Amino acid sequence: MNLNLEVEQEDDGRWLAEVVELPGALAYGASADEAMAKAEALALRALAEQLEHGEVLPLPITLSVPAAA
Repeated sequence: MNLNLEVEQEDDGRWLAEVVELPGALAYGASADEAMAKAEALALRALAEQLEHGEVLPLPITLSVPAAA
């Protein structure tokens, strides 16, 4: 399972990071790094919850992070 993290700056100056393959896994931050860290943590929680509920996840799981924001 490949997960892609996208990050962009909003008009108000905040940064938004989203894990494209996980609907709702998006987070805001004051910096690109902060937004990406929050989105990564949210993705891990979402995957852990799926495992706890017995859902089978394709392994390995790879999260692709942009090199520079």
